[in-house]
Amino acid sequence: MLSMPPSLRVKWCIFRTSIAERLAYRADFAFATLIRFLPIVTQVFLWGAIYQASGPRDERVINSYTYGDMVAYSLLVMVGRAFSSMPGLTTGIARDIRDGTIKKFLTQPVDMLDYLFWHRVAHKLVYYVIAFVPFALVFWLCGDYFRGFPSAGTLFAFGISLVLAFLVGFLIESLMGLVAFWFLEVSSLVFVYMLISYFLSGHMLPLDWLPPSLGYWIQLLPFKYLAFTPAAVLLEKYSHQQLVIELVMGCVWVAVLYLLNRLALSRGLMRYSAYGG
Repeated sequence: MLSMPPSLRVKWCIFRTSIAERLAYRADFAFATLIRFLPIVTQVFLWGAIYQASGPRDERVINSYTYGDMVAYSLLVMVGRAFSSMPGLTTGIARDIRDGTIKKFLTQPVDMLDYLFWHRVAHKLVYYVIAFVPFALVFWLCGDYFRGFPSAGTLFAFGISLVLAFLVGFLIESLMGLVAFWFLEVSSLVFVYMLISYFLSGHMLPLDWLPPSLGYWIQLLPFKYLAFTPAAVLLEKYSHQQLVIELVMGCVWVAVLYLLNRLALSRGLMRYSAYGG
């Protein structure tokens, strides 16, 4: 019988333990998951009022988006953000550095970034198991706002974009957490990041609504992969050539952010004094 390599055994152990941790308070976790669906109701009514004020909302088109397109976009942004958001990751890393808990990664054969990654994978798996029924219900109720069922190729590209959303979100927030090796308090950085990413990710407005001179530079940043890109892929806002370019650029950003994380971790550990804990 083939045995699992030691590195895979460690990853599997982290993954399994993290799932058990999430399920220990499953009622609280399920309630918090369901509460996150409430903002989409306000989004639907908000965009309905905006389009109604501009004329018959079913006929009005704003920047190539109909009212139905905006509702569909809002729903898909919610899906993208569910993959890319990493609540507590940055502050958790900073807290471990500040109080000395990070020493466990120096004395045990467990890589810090590897541990955090599989811990978040487990978190997202439990989240979507619980949220699957509410998501399915919301998309079924709002099915008329979508322009038909997407092709298999579009669904495949959408799946890749969601993986990119998770990776980019994880790597950005872990990188901010590692800044705590130099600045122990990162709460202000997290606040600024939340404000900036809400706009630059396309969560507030579609990025293709921006003036070309501004939108071009914003879309060169990795933030669009947190929300805008998954929504734009499923709404077929990209041509085939543009889609390939966007996904390749997303992979490039993942590689760049990963290298920055490794650099920050190695440099940070060199100056870490191991106080506390």
